[in-house]
Amino acid sequence: MTVVTPAGKLTPVLSDSWDKEQGYSLESYRRNGGYQGLDKALRMERSEIVDLVKASGLRGRGGAGFPTGLKWSFLPPDDGKPRYLVVNADESEPGTCKDIPTMMGNPHVLLEGIAITSRAIRCEHAFIYLRGEVVHVYRRLLNAVRELEEAGIIGEGLGPNGDFNLKITVHAGAGAYICGEETALLDSLEGMRGHPRLKPPFPAVAGLYARPTVVNNVESIASVVGILNHGAEWFGAMGTEKSKGHGLFSVSGHVKHPGQFEAPFGITMRELIEMAGGIREGHQLKFWTPGGSSTPIFTAEQLDMPLDYDSCSQAGSMLGTRALQVFDETTSVVRVITRWTEFYQHESCGKCTPCREGTYWLKQVMLRLEAGQGQEGDVDLLLDIANNIAGRSFCALGDAAATPIKSGIEHFREEFEAGLTTPARELFPYEASAVFARATQKEGVR
Repeated sequence: MTVVTPAGKLTPVLSDSWDKEQGYSLESYRRNGGYQGLDKALRMERSEIVDLVKASGLRGRGGAGFPTGLKWSFLPPDDGKPRYLVVNADESEPGTCKDIPTMMGNPHVLLEGIAITSRAIRCEHAFIYLRGEVVHVYRRLLNAVRELEEAGIIGEGLGPNGDFNLKITVHAGAGAYICGEETALLDSLEGMRGHPRLKPPFPAVAGLYARPTVVNNVESIASVVGILNHGAEWFGAMGTEKSKGHGLFSVSGHVKHPGQFEAPFGITMRELIEMAGGIREGHQLKFWTPGGSSTPIFTAEQLDMPLDYDSCSQAGSMLGTRALQVFDETTSVVRVITRWTEFYQHESCGKCTPCREGTYWLKQVMLRLEAGQGQEGDVDLLLDIANNIAGRSFCALGDAAATPIKSGIEHFREEFEAGLTTPARELFPYEASAVFARATQKEGVR
């Protein structure tokens, strides 16, 4: 596999097979070197696999960026009883769209990563928790698992020593954003309503069915395959000192060619926008999100900042899921954040008061500001509510709801204040920010 490693260049690793004919099939995957990493792993000691992933510097690709190998090592000593791997594929946040195309275009890179990880932690039953609405991806994963079973790659008594046993279950959730939180996901897998659990104990100690469990994101597990195939040094040669490797950057919004760009960490937003054809003709950048709707927004001032975990944090935001949403000057910040706030209010599980009540009132105030019917003091009221949610809710969903409110007011307070007298639709007409013009009946659309 050939990759170009300097920051600013694309590094197609997980996405390399997306444009190949039937690149999602087992036959195509094996023809391009698939499952060689698993063959290596089955000849290694379990601790060697964990140490290799630690040495690579792979950090979790689900948002927090916690070192993956270190997370595996938190499992208690093996007592011979079941332990589980759960892949979090409940990709639900507005703007986030990297795991779904990965599973659709190359499901076997995820399944091989699952097999390698299961070998490393002695897991004999792994789960993929998928967002239920993506039925096409669900079917593709089911078919890929069936291909593995029929080919004898997973099953009972496999490997050189006959000690590799693995079953993979693909579970479709009911579309709850809260189930992206790892403990709520585990509750849902066990057949209960998805509510976050109190921690500790952490899943590594008492997770699925109260047994030691590793919960990792799709891209995290899929990235393990390249490390087994090419080594820790190969992986570490990409990216930055503390954010090593390659990642999928999802660029959407007001660019000419939105899409997925797999690149080393440390690439800049300016470079990605250039790769996406630039801001749409005749317009200029107003603001953008580095990691999805739950991360503080950035403006043109941060265009040349390296996109890695530490640089984003130092600049006051988070790299998150690398959902890079681009908005030009025709966009109403108030309208965008209102839509996000409606989402978070709808998805609140209701377990804790700050999030349940706070997101409701955030939505009410945002809606009247969007309609130009704001009341005196509404902007400060938003900040007060947001500060009473952030850091006080049971899980991170509350923080996710509060963050865009606080960030939006910090950068564009005058637009929020304008909502006291003028509707957002007058300040920023829908037609101006629409990417596609609405077809008319005269053009043949009824």
